[in-house]
Amino acid sequence: MPTSCTSCAGKLADQAIESINRQCFCISLEPDAVKKTLESSLESHEVFDLIAQRCPHLFSAHPVFVSDAQTARMAQLVRAVESVVALPAYRQRVLAQAPDIAGHDPGGAQGVFFGYDFHVHADGLGLIEINTNAGGAMLNAVLARAQHSCCAVMSDIVTNAETASAFEQRMVDMFQTEWRLAKRERPLRTIAIVDLAPREQYLYAEFLLFQQLFQRHGISALIADPAQLQWRDGALWHDGTQIDLVYNRLTDFYLESPASGALRSAYLAHAVVLTPHPQAHALYANKRNLALLSDPLQLDALGVPADVARILMENIPRTEEVRAENAERLWRERRQLFFKPAAGYGGRAAYRGDKLTKRVWGEILEGDYIAQSIVAPGGRVAGTRTEPELLKFDIRLYTYDGKVQWTAARLYQGQTTNFRTPGGGFAPVYSIPNDDQVFRLAGQASL
Repeated sequence: MPTSCTSCAGKLADQAIESINRQCFCISLEPDAVKKTLESSLESHEVFDLIAQRCPHLFSAHPVFVSDAQTARMAQLVRAVESVVALPAYRQRVLAQAPDIAGHDPGGAQGVFFGYDFHVHADGLGLIEINTNAGGAMLNAVLARAQHSCCAVMSDIVTNAETASAFEQRMVDMFQTEWRLAKRERPLRTIAIVDLAPREQYLYAEFLLFQQLFQRHGISALIADPAQLQWRDGALWHDGTQIDLVYNRLTDFYLESPASGALRSAYLAHAVVLTPHPQAHALYANKRNLALLSDPLQLDALGVPADVARILMENIPRTEEVRAENAERLWRERRQLFFKPAAGYGGRAAYRGDKLTKRVWGEILEGDYIAQSIVAPGGRVAGTRTEPELLKFDIRLYTYDGKVQWTAARLYQGQTTNFRTPGGGFAPVYSIPNDDQVFRLAGQASL
């Protein structure tokens, strides 16, 4: 599209993308595609049965579209955050407020599967939170294998088995890199995927997929509750198997529960590679950090370069800790705010300010909460043209070492993502590579 103003062209492209998401009824996932993928490509019959029984709304049939400019902006924000976290002043300040175990040297491991979660729409984007044990990556690899092109315009951008295989290889390489960074000389032999009561976890199917992935690459893998691990003879054990590396899916982020005792001892003794680890959570995922990263005065005090600070402030909604001294103002402004527990996860105990009651507000004041300016989620039409339904979506970037490995969307209805919405769930994200294709797809969506 000819124009003399690049920024105006980008804005028009973002608006066209929003139009596509709200008008396009393209289906990129046939009803039986996931089942066929799991049974034929991955030979995982039991995984599909588990998904069908426990989480039938795990995958959406509707892809989400973003512009290349939005994709680049999100990646730029990731790099900006990483550069601040690398500053000694930032690390000293954050770790001083965290439990002692966060100050323990993790031995070189950086942390696998960071998740940067965004709300994206035509008027901008906002980083909602950062997770350090983001789930769903392996599920999105399965989803990528199951995709098909539903129209000619999508044929150039739809994912396929080759794309998914490359992503799976990057995942395995990431764990191997963690092992090497920890200066282990022998090959990585055994990985334990650890979570509390793993068989009862909503995403247990993903644990099974990871186990199979590691085994396909010659690495023994087991799934365990932390209480099943033993610390003895200077090593971490599960029954008679010595554990080299723990893929940590626990929400006991600082290994404080009695069940985590053996894992904690092994980690502190550098007897096992733990990834992600307590230090990563303290530096990235504690939501109080968003208050620091969105405050120009604090960023300046930390010595953050002006261009980096600008990127952070433009893309992170203003966030502040809820305290007695600002409580009255935050109550007045609550309709523009979202309240989250600083150490929370998965949308638990999070509240939109316009839904708050006095009782809940009292609980927030007694708890450890942050208040974040609301950035509206994007909208994606689902259903059919005769029975349309507009779902919300957010975008998750899976990253490692500051680099984006994969981009996924989560479609939902309600206050936060929930995987309980018919038509919702994980969805592929397609970044449109140029203005011409944006407007061509937007024109087709409006037909």
